[in-house]
Amino acid sequence: MKVIWLLLIAVLSYANEYEWIGLYREKGVEALEKKIDEILQTRDYWKEMLKNQDTRFGYYENLKYLFIASKDAPKLESPKLKLYVLENGKWAERLNANSLVGSKGGNKQKEGDLATPIGVYTLEQRLVGLNQYYGPLALTTSYPNLYDRLQKRTGYGIWIHGMPLNGNREELNTRGCIAIENNLLKEVDQIVNHRDSLLITFANEIKEAKKEDLEIILSDLFQWKEAWKNNAIDEYLSFYGEDFIRYDGQKYNAFAAVKRQIFNKREEKNIQFSKINISPYPNEEGKNLFKISYHQDYKAYLNGKLNYSSNGDKELYIELKKGKMQILAEK
Repeated sequence: MKVIWLLLIAVLSYANEYEWIGLYREKGVEALEKKIDEILQTRDYWKEMLKNQDTRFGYYENLKYLFIASKDAPKLESPKLKLYVLENGKWAERLNANSLVGSKGGNKQKEGDLATPIGVYTLEQRLVGLNQYYGPLALTTSYPNLYDRLQKRTGYGIWIHGMPLNGNREELNTRGCIAIENNLLKEVDQIVNHRDSLLITFANEIKEAKKEDLEIILSDLFQWKEAWKNNAIDEYLSFYGEDFIRYDGQKYNAFAAVKRQIFNKREEKNIQFSKINISPYPNEEGKNLFKISYHQDYKAYLNGKLNYSSNGDKELYIELKKGKMQILAEK
């Protein structure tokens, strides 16, 4: 109920409030919920909601800190690690530091190749008491993420860490990690909570997100959810790319066959999305990729009885292609 009223407050800024009051008086809360679901599927709504937001690095409902790391840099310059903090809806730069990265160019492909990966990663742990090589502390990343694993990329232990405590600066690169000076790392440690942080790594120049792309993705995300809710299998599957691979390796044709069987049960579904984060996903192929993370509360009823439920965090890796979201990987 709280979610419905929060959404109602949001849409009142873009629609006639008297229409909403009349709808509530005539048809009740369920009619309001249906109307809100319809509006969330429109690009016009998201255009209005995003117009004053700082969306250079994506759209975030559940993020406070963003690390942006360059892998490659022009001659005479060093790779940079930048930290942005979300303040009053705007990303404020709080760090712009020279960094060391892996010696190998391009994306990381396998364990031991000394390459820093390209992609989007959560920060998993804050570690102290390590070998002096890593400086005073380290922030571990989620490499390899789902997309990396499905691309058969291997390796582990990609961290943001400091410089050797013994003062040795002879190494001019790392084993794939991102390293900055210890005093700067300590300053960062005083600012961020790693649980509310994200790392985006890129080669050459970062591609900032376009508002129109985010409008398409957000409206398509809710159209996909509505098709799922209504057992509209063909519309639901239209949001999946032919190269789709599920987290367990299941490919598109097998996935579609299973979904058709499930949708044929005609279950009644209640699906809620919250804490939506959308990040542009750097890649060497030049594709318009994004990572979407969100919290999902799912309930399916058969003949009036609860048949299945789940509640947890989800990930989608999507390509924006011909003006439509195409899901490439899902967990």
